[in-house]
Amino acid sequence: MFTGLSAFPLTPLVDDAVDEAAFVGLVERLTEAKVDSITVLGSTGSYAYLSTKERNRVARIAVEHAGGTPVFVGVGALRTSHILEHAENAEQAGASGLLLAPMTYQPLTDDDVFELFRTVTERSSLPVIVYDNPGTTHFTFTTELYGRIAELPGIASIKIPGVLAEPAQAEARVQEIRAVVPAHVTIGVSGDAKAVAGLAAGCDAWYSVIGGTLPAPALRITRAALDGRTSEAMAESERLTPLWQLFTEFGGSLRVIAAIAEQLGLATRSCLPLPIQGLTKGQRAQVGRVVDELQLRQ
Repeated sequence: MFTGLSAFPLTPLVDDAVDEAAFVGLVERLTEAKVDSITVLGSTGSYAYLSTKERNRVARIAVEHAGGTPVFVGVGALRTSHILEHAENAEQAGASGLLLAPMTYQPLTDDDVFELFRTVTERSSLPVIVYDNPGTTHFTFTTELYGRIAELPGIASIKIPGVLAEPAQAEARVQEIRAVVPAHVTIGVSGDAKAVAGLAAGCDAWYSVIGGTLPAPALRITRAALDGRTSEAMAESERLTPLWQLFTEFGGSLRVIAAIAEQLGLATRSCLPLPIQGLTKGQRAQVGRVVDELQLRQ
């Protein structure tokens, strides 16, 4: 399950409540596109802003409408007891796996994070994806910590930040991680603009932001890269350069991908949880021009 394209959909809001109809539409869109898995309540899914009740509801809706596509559910929270509650709810909802990020307010040590994963893998029967996203969690995994955690029963995959674009450096980084984790633990790349570099360097999966809203180009990149057609995958990624530039210019992918979902009629205006305001009118117009330029409405 932990290979190929894992698509991370938004959790759209309307009037400060989960827009269930829009969320169903996003999940069914991914199912119809035949992504390899759907990961809900990741950072793109705004998990940290949602209540336990909302997160439980989102997990259940996702599994119900995924049509048999594996659904992984983000369970990150500040307290271990809350994480365990989210994990139990995800299991009861029929999730195929858990996505766990070590959220923090006070700085965490490596031992803190190891004990968190040890506790969750002991208490849940679902396989766990280690979610390394220092841009949002403000915790940075070491290679050594990857290795310690990956030895725990129940760890299935590690989601790493984007690798360097230079092929030799990317391959060296992936091999460095591969050397310390068991063979059954897959390595998945994130950072959409660097997906081809990661997949070509030996990553097994792409944990993708754009895949959750724009599955077609994400699938083209994934299939080509994993089939060894690296130049074809790179050409598609380079075609999307204006989109990657928007991610950089506007401070990350979330606001941009939300604006694209709104442009495509997949979510209502201002679908992000406050206090996140989303993009300005001028920025939205810029996104619209890129959507048309790249023919993303098709």
